[in-house]
Amino acid sequence: MKKVLILIVLVAVGVGAYLYYYKVRTAPEYSLMQAYNAIDNHDPEAFGQYVNVSSVTNSLVDDVADNGSALGVLNPGGMALTGALRLLKPQLAKAAQKEVQRYVETGSVEAASAAAPKRLVNVSMMGLAGKVVGENSKFRGIAYSREEGEQALVGLEFTQPRYDTTLVLEVKMLRRGDHWQATEITNTGAVLQHVARMEKRRLLGGK
Repeated sequence: MKKVLILIVLVAVGVGAYLYYYKVRTAPEYSLMQAYNAIDNHDPEAFGQYVNVSSVTNSLVDDVADNGSALGVLNPGGMALTGALRLLKPQLAKAAQKEVQRYVETGSVEAASAAAPKRLVNVSMMGLAGKVVGENSKFRGIAYSREEGEQALVGLEFTQPRYDTTLVLEVKMLRRGDHWQATEITNTGAVLQHVARMEKRRLLGGK
């Protein structure tokens, strides 16, 4: 009888461990971790499985074009006219995709920016990301994760040492069979505006 009871307990523990492992492997956070590992391993193909680069960069370009005033603060010297940005969105999106691919291949923001084709608008998406998040920024963790059917929203919290604060980037993800894929950063515009306000305050001496 004891052997049967022990066997039942072992089976229950095994099933529980399997279900937990399956839950972890099929969670949106796990897919984001795999995307990070792909960058660490300089593997663009694996990265593309967990991040829809075309979708993410297109939405980023749209948000940047809609926030020309913030871009003017964060990217002085670059042409930040909203009308020009909107007109050149296809070229900017293509350039951004090349930057991301090069960054995954090399792990270097400088190499990524240099890989983008010459632009009529002097805007590097990787360079802009560096200014928004910060050069010495550190990932603090998952602020929240919400699954809504085939869609999930994950908040990624980063430090922003330049302004002594933190920022949360919200990633929209879609279920792709047994994993999730990032398709958009939903709050890019709000983050750009927020960082631009902090940069203005810094330039004015904290007033």
